[in-house]
Amino acid sequence: MHKISLKDWVIILTIIPTTLIGFGLASYFSYSRSVELNDFLEQRAKSIIEPIAIASKDPLLNKNRDKLRQLIGFTHRNQSSIVKSIVVFTEDNQVFVTSAYHGDTNLMRLKAGTDLPTHTALQPLSDFIIFRTPIIDENYNYQANKNLTATDNPQYNSTSNNSKPVIIGYIAMQIDKSHLNFQQQSQFIIAFSFALLGSLLSAIFAIRLIKKVTKPINSMVQAIERIREGKLESRVSGQLIGELNFLKSGINAMAQSLDSYQNEMHASIDQATIDLRESLEQFEIQNVELSISKRKAQEANKVKSEFLANMSHELRTPLNGVIGFTRQVLKTPLTENQRDYLQTIDRSANNLLTIINDILDFSKLDAGKMVIENIPFSLRESIEDTLTLLAPTAHKKNIELSINIPQELPDSLVGDTMRIKQIVTNLISNAIKFTPQGCVAVDITSEEINQKNIKLKVTVNDTGIGMTTNQQRTIFDAFTQADQSITRLYGGTGLGLVICQRLAQEMTGDIGFTSEKNNGSSFWFTFQCEINAMPLMFELDNQHLATKTVLYFEENDHSRQATKNILKHWKMRVTSVINKHQLSQVLSHSSQAERGFDYVLIGHNQTATALSDLKKTIAQLMPLSEQIHVALNNNSPSLQEALIASGAVSCMSKPLTPSALSRALQPTIEAKAERLTLNAPIGNILPIKVLAVDDNEANLKLIKALLLEQVAEVVVADNGLIAIELCKVETFSLIFMDIQMPIMDGISALKEIKLLDNNNNNTPIIAVTAHALSGEREKMHQQGFNAYMTKPIDETMLRHIIYEYCDFNHLVTPAVPLISSNIIAQAEQQAKVIDWPLALKRSANKVDLAKEMFLGLVESLPEIQQSISEAIEAQDIASIKRLVHKLNGTCCYTGAPNLAKITTQLETQLKMGLNLEELEPEFLEFFEHIEQVLFAVPEALKEMSAKNI
Repeated sequence: MHKISLKDWVIILTIIPTTLIGFGLASYFSYSRSVELNDFLEQRAKSIIEPIAIASKDPLLNKNRDKLRQLIGFTHRNQSSIVKSIVVFTEDNQVFVTSAYHGDTNLMRLKAGTDLPTHTALQPLSDFIIFRTPIIDENYNYQANKNLTATDNPQYNSTSNNSKPVIIGYIAMQIDKSHLNFQQQSQFIIAFSFALLGSLLSAIFAIRLIKKVTKPINSMVQAIERIREGKLESRVSGQLIGELNFLKSGINAMAQSLDSYQNEMHASIDQATIDLRESLEQFEIQNVELSISKRKAQEANKVKSEFLANMSHELRTPLNGVIGFTRQVLKTPLTENQRDYLQTIDRSANNLLTIINDILDFSKLDAGKMVIENIPFSLRESIEDTLTLLAPTAHKKNIELSINIPQELPDSLVGDTMRIKQIVTNLISNAIKFTPQGCVAVDITSEEINQKNIKLKVTVNDTGIGMTTNQQRTIFDAFTQADQSITRLYGGTGLGLVICQRLAQEMTGDIGFTSEKNNGSSFWFTFQCEINAMPLMFELDNQHLATKTVLYFEENDHSRQATKNILKHWKMRVTSVINKHQLSQVLSHSSQAERGFDYVLIGHNQTATALSDLKKTIAQLMPLSEQIHVALNNNSPSLQEALIASGAVSCMSKPLTPSALSRALQPTIEAKAERLTLNAPIGNILPIKVLAVDDNEANLKLIKALLLEQVAEVVVADNGLIAIELCKVETFSLIFMDIQMPIMDGISALKEIKLLDNNNNNTPIIAVTAHALSGEREKMHQQGFNAYMTKPIDETMLRHIIYEYCDFNHLVTPAVPLISSNIIAQAEQQAKVIDWPLALKRSANKVDLAKEMFLGLVESLPEIQQSISEAIEAQDIASIKRLVHKLNGTCCYTGAPNLAKITTQLETQLKMGLNLEELEPEFLEFFEHIEQVLFAVPEALKEMSAKNI
C-alpha cells in the first residue's frame, strides 16, 4: 500500500485547500454579481416601459400615431444602449406604431390566441429579453356607463360605479443582453483570475516550505537508513533551522552512541567467544557422560519393554485357560443355571482381559493411537449384557440396580460397542463400589437426533458416599482416586475414568459429573453413533399381551418407572402399588370373582429377614392371579426355587429387561429377541456383477467367497491396472478396491476409473484395507471412495454396504438366534493363539478355503520372520512396512487373532512415523506371537484331523 509522504501532505494541506477556497469564493461572488446584473436590467427595463404605457393611453385612444411615434422614438434614442426596438400593439394584436421599422415585429407580437398581459411580463431569449406591458384605460367604462345611465335612468347614482379598468393595447420592448453578458463574463474572468493567482501564490509558498522542511528530513531519513544498514559513521550535515537543527543533532548523537556501543559489543563478543570455547570443552565432557547415561536408560527401557511384553503374555495365559475351559464346559450338557453361571464367568474373563489390555495400552492413548471402530450393534443388547455382568456385584451389596431406556430410541446403531460397554461398565462399577446401600439408576436419553446420526447420553446416578470439592478436582487424573483411604479400602488403579474420558472424546462426546459429600454422585457421558437402517434384532412379539392387566408392586421409584414404560409399550394395563399399605388396600377391595389380574409382578429388595414376608405376599396375591412373577436383587437358584415352590410362576433377577420380562410373561411362546442375519438364500442372490481387487491371493479368495453368497457374479483382479482394463470392457454394480497394491495402488486406479467414458465412472467404489488409522475414513472419502471397510471383513458390514447401494429386500431374512454377541465373539477370538472357528467364520464356513489360507499363513511365517529381522538390523523401514502390511492382510482371514492384533498395531505405529527404537517392545511381542502360532500348529493340525477336516 502506497504511503503518503511529507511532501504530499504539504501539498494536500496548503495548495489544495487554498485552491478550493479561492475557486469556491470566486464562483459564489460571480454568481451573485450575475444575478444582481440580471435584476438591475429587469428593473431598468420596467422603469422605461411602464411610464411609456401610461403616456400612450391618450394617443392610442385618439389614434394619434404621430404623437405616439414621437414618444417611443424619443425613448428609444435615450435608451439606445439597451433598447433594440419598441412597438405599440392595439387590443386586437395589430401593430399601431414602432420605433424601428427594421425590427422584427412578429417576434415582439403575442402569439395568436394568447390573452393580453395584465401586468408587465418578460420573455427571455438567447440574446434578448422582450418586455410587454398593458396599456390600460381606467375611465373608459365609467364614461360609457355614465352616458347610458343618464339617458335611461335619471335616478342613476354615479357614486355606485364598480367598473374595472380596460386594456386597450400593449407595448412590447426588445432589450439587448449583449452588454449584460459581457459584464457577466468579465466578472467571471476577474474572479477566477484572482482565485488562480491565490493558488499560484500558495504553490510558491508550499514549494519554499518543501525545500526548507522536507529536503532536510529526507537527508535525515537517508542517514538513518545508512545507520540501520550498519554504516555508523554516517552523519547529517548542513545548517538547519529551528527544531530540525535539534533533530539533526539528536541523530548525529545517536549514531555516535551506536558506534560506541558496537565497539563495546565487539569487545564483549570476543570475550564471550573465549568463554564459550571453555564451556564447549566442558559440554563435550558432559555429552560423553550423557551418552553413557542415555545408553543405560535405553537398556533400562528395553528391559521395561521386555517386562511389559512378558507380563502381557503371563497375564493373558491364565485368562486364556479360564476362557478356553469355560467354553469347553459350555459344550457339555448343563442345567439352565449352570449354563448361566458359566456364561457369566466367560463374560467376566473377557471383561478382565479387556481391562488388562487397557492398562497395558494406556501409554498409547497419550500418543493419539486409539482407533474407534464403526460396526453395527444393538444398543439394548449391549447395555443388557453389561448389566447382566454387573448385577451380581450389586446383588451382593443388596443395591437396587435399574435401567431405563426410552422405547422410542433406535436400537440398531453403528459405532464402537466395545468402547461404549467399557465406559458403561466403568461408571456402573464405580457407582456400585462406592455405594454402601441404596440404589444405582441408569438412564439413557438422546440429546441430538436426525435421520443419520444420534447423540446419546448415559447417566449413572447413585446414593453412595459422594465426593468433596478437593476430590472432584483430581477425579480425572491418571493413577489418582479420591483419597488414599479410599484407595486402600476399595482398590483400583485410578485409570478407569481417565480412559473413559479419552474414549468419550474419541466418540465425539464428553463426560462429566456432579457430586456432593454423603449425598451420592451422578456421572454422565455422551457419544455419537450412526443410525443403522438395517435392524439387528427382531422386535419382541408381544401382541397377545396387549390389553392384559398386570398388578405391579415395586417400592423403588426408578425401577418401577422403567418397568412400567416397558409394560405400557406392550399396551398392557398396569396397576402400580408403591408400598405395602396400598397393596393391602388392593387386597381388601379385590377378590377373584370381582376383580382379578392376568399377571402379578412383584419387585422386591430381598434381604435375609424379608423372605418370609415375600412368601406371605405371594400367598396373599394368589387369589388375584395365577400368574405371579417375582423380581429380586438376587440370582441364587435355591432362593428362586423356594419362591417358585411358594406359588410364584417365575423368579427373575434385577434389573428387569424387556427380553427377561417377555420370557417370563409368555413362557410357551418363543419371545427371545432374535438377531437378524443376512445369510440370503440362493433364490435371493442379487443379480449384479461385482469387481473385487486385492493383491493378496488369500484375501481375494475370501472376499470372492463372501460376495458370491450375496451377488450373482464376482470378477477378481490382483492390481489396479488389471482392474482398469476390466472396467473398460465390463460394467460393474460395485467395486471393492484394496488400497496398497503393486503396479498400481487403489487410489490411482479409482481416479483412472472415474475418467472412463462408460457406466463404471459412476459405479460405487468401496475402499478395503487391512489397516485403519485415525482419519483414514475421511481421507478415503476425500479421495473419492463411496465407503470404507477394514479387514478382516465383517459379514454384517459387508452386507450393510451392499444394502446401502443395492436392494435390501433381497438381503434380509430371519435366522436362528446367535448364542453370543459380536463383542463376546471378538473377545473369544483374541483369547486363542489359533482359533479354528474364527477361521471358518472368516472364510464363509468354507472348510477347504479356511484350511488353505491357514496353511498358507503357517508356511509363510518363518520366511516373513527372517525377512523382518534382517530389515530391522538394516534399519530398512520401507521393507518393514511392506512386509508387515502383507502379513496383516493375510492374518485378517485366518484364525490367529493375537498375531493379527499385534500386526495391526505395528502397522498403525509404523504409518504414524514411530522409529524402530520406540517400537522395540512391540516387535518383541510380535515375534513372540509368531513363535506361539508356529508352536501351536501341530496341535491345531491334529485337531483338524480328528474332526476329519
